[in-house]
Amino acid sequence: MSDPSRIIAGVVLLTIVTIEFGGWFLTKIVRGQVPMTDFQKAFARAGHAHAGVLVILSLVGLLYVDATGLSGAWLWIGRLALPVAAILMSGGFFASSAGAGRTQPNQFLWVLWLGAAALAVGVLTLGIGLITA
Repeated sequence: MSDPSRIIAGVVLLTIVTIEFGGWFLTKIVRGQVPMTDFQKAFARAGHAHAGVLVILSLVGLLYVDATGLSGAWLWIGRLALPVAAILMSGGFFASSAGAGRTQPNQFLWVLWLGAAALAVGVLTLGIGLITA
């Protein structure tokens, strides 16, 4: 594993502590200790789940990126798009449901879609890079 990929993997692993905190906070939500609408509860669950799954996918991607023939900007896109997607998608769920009594997404829903775009670019770049290596 290259040094840049190793360092990024270390940083990504450190983010798991924030996902753990989110899990603890979810237990407060489902016990009714945090007042939220059904919509907000659903988006909190989705944000938490996307964070966990995409962080794991990011770590797997970092194991593969150095096996590709990617170089320059494409190599960095292969390294960073998946961790960025994890941040943006989960953050988009949380930000777009923020606000007392909210029953539908607010103006920050675009952050979720930006994360989805980062995910698509990342997996396409990594997949094509592996196939053509």
